[in-house]
Amino acid sequence: MTTTCRFFLLFCLLLQSLVWPAMVNAQDKENKGSILIISSYNPAAHQTSMFISDFTDEYQTLGGRTNVQIENMNCKSFTEASRWKSDMHNILSKYQGTKTPKMIVLLGQEAWAAYISQDSVIVQSPAICSLASRNAVILPSDTTQLKTWMPESVDLFADSLGKQKVRSGFVYEYDIPSNLRMIKYFYPDTKHIAFLTDNTYGGVSMQALMRKEIKKFPELDLILLDGRTHTVYTITEEFNKLPEKTVILLGTWRVDMNEGYFMRSATYSMMEAAPNLPAFSLSTIGLGYWAVGGVMPAYRDLGRDMARKAYSMEQAPDENNDITVIGSETLLDSKRAKAVGLHINNLPFSVKIVNEDPTFYEQYTYQIWTAIAIVGALVLGLVISLFFYFRTRRLSNELLRSEQDLREAKDKAEEASRLKTAFLANMSHEIRTPLNAIVGFSDVLVSFGESEDEERQAYAEIIKLNSDLLLRLINDILDISRLESGRVVLAYQPCDVVQLCRQAVTSIEFSRKSTNRLVFLSDYDTCTFNTDSQRFQQVATNLLTNAVKFTDNGTITLKFDIHPDKKRAVISVTDTGCGIPPENQSRVFERFEKLDEYAQGTGLGLPICKLTVEKWGGEIWIDSDYKDGARFVFTHPLNL
Repeated sequence: MTTTCRFFLLFCLLLQSLVWPAMVNAQDKENKGSILIISSYNPAAHQTSMFISDFTDEYQTLGGRTNVQIENMNCKSFTEASRWKSDMHNILSKYQGTKTPKMIVLLGQEAWAAYISQDSVIVQSPAICSLASRNAVILPSDTTQLKTWMPESVDLFADSLGKQKVRSGFVYEYDIPSNLRMIKYFYPDTKHIAFLTDNTYGGVSMQALMRKEIKKFPELDLILLDGRTHTVYTITEEFNKLPEKTVILLGTWRVDMNEGYFMRSATYSMMEAAPNLPAFSLSTIGLGYWAVGGVMPAYRDLGRDMARKAYSMEQAPDENNDITVIGSETLLDSKRAKAVGLHINNLPFSVKIVNEDPTFYEQYTYQIWTAIAIVGALVLGLVISLFFYFRTRRLSNELLRSEQDLREAKDKAEEASRLKTAFLANMSHEIRTPLNAIVGFSDVLVSFGESEDEERQAYAEIIKLNSDLLLRLINDILDISRLESGRVVLAYQPCDVVQLCRQAVTSIEFSRKSTNRLVFLSDYDTCTFNTDSQRFQQVATNLLTNAVKFTDNGTITLKFDIHPDKKRAVISVTDTGCGIPPENQSRVFERFEKLDEYAQGTGLGLPICKLTVEKWGGEIWIDSDYKDGARFVFTHPLNL
């Protein structure tokens, strides 16, 4: 090896010894730290899962390369609030020294409150917050009686509470004064505000804010409906005790004093306990079925917005990143406002109307297009029938050798024609009968202007009865079409089926002027399982209506029972009418089948019942052992 080569080799080794440690240190410095997400809730919760997924996707899309770590506080009810502060301290203690994160993302009100409640900052990392409220309460000490604790509400900005520890993020603002002014506008005689909150940090902080803000309205008396001291059942009793001139303001309701977790079912029970008291919402709870409206935060998914905040802070850590307050919006439920008699036109404040009544076309789009499709199919069937008929005649004259094929085609054409003719004959008769009554008695009402009021009322009732018959006919045609095509999707939800049976009997008693006695029998006061309440009542009502039609001065019994195998409910409708001959019992569930041609009806009611019951996995049959009339029995699975 020459002297020049040796010199070059020594130079390279010296350069490597000087440059390589610097590169390693720079890489270690770049990879040091992480983004630490401290979540109030379990990551399996839908809202938390969506936030973390959106945050990670957007952060990586922007070019972020820092690892994301997640710590979960698993907060549930306010009963455990005294330990949240220490839980946060224990989490932060794990991330000191070389494990210090680049930044901390506080997800949820409990995590945010626990962080700003720390006596000292033990981790020197910038923090940003989300899914939190501008107004908060400082977490209590271990000795505080949480059920009776009435903390003061503190403002993130006015009290400089969180801005010293939290540099950026998004917070919601609950505008209680605007809600109270809105209530006073619609109900100027209001004397009491019943404020509903639950056994969570959000509920306690809302309640503290309400106690603070209502002082600006000395004419209003505050009634606290506190989930810390009530269950969903006892708080319903409190609704029954509310005085007159009370308006309900809904804060939040998820967890009661027993840490039972509820959703809409609880607020539905409360609504039924106070149906005549107006209700408004501070946080969208009850909107769409109970609350008339309210001024509430414009909630939205914040995962991607938080990722942009984090990436911006990572790129320019010294810049000032303000906390963004998500503004409020005023919402009014059109249907609820009309139901309680509120006029929502020409309001003195800007408002967003929701749940407006759809137009006739929007409401019945599916039915309209189904009717058009049925008519089109009938016309097409008629055209095809005529085409094959003339084609058959022509081919029979020209092609004697294909006589067998022509006969088969002719048989098919005749079968299609027979079905068409039977359908048209049946429908034309059923449609013509109520139409004649409607037209005839409408002419009578117009011609005899001085008829007695009783006569007018009788004519009007006849017109209404026949209008209902015509509407029921069209509905039956649409139902059988949708059921046979498989386009009906049952909307399962927990229902008290015993109550549904009682409602069906009551409905028949009021809608049918009958000399029969209707009875409901059941060994159960209540029985709840998943079913489509509308379709269940349709089956029960059809069977009861059928029994009334063929029974005079008799007894019709609707009975509910549970099968001994405990897997299905058994419901029967028994009458003391004319009964069904055994040889005809197998035909009653066929379309357009009428054992009595002079009886009113389309012959579609029982086929609709059969298709509906089979849709939910049940069975329907005629009890052939019963001889004093007719008894129809159907079943429903208890576990769906």
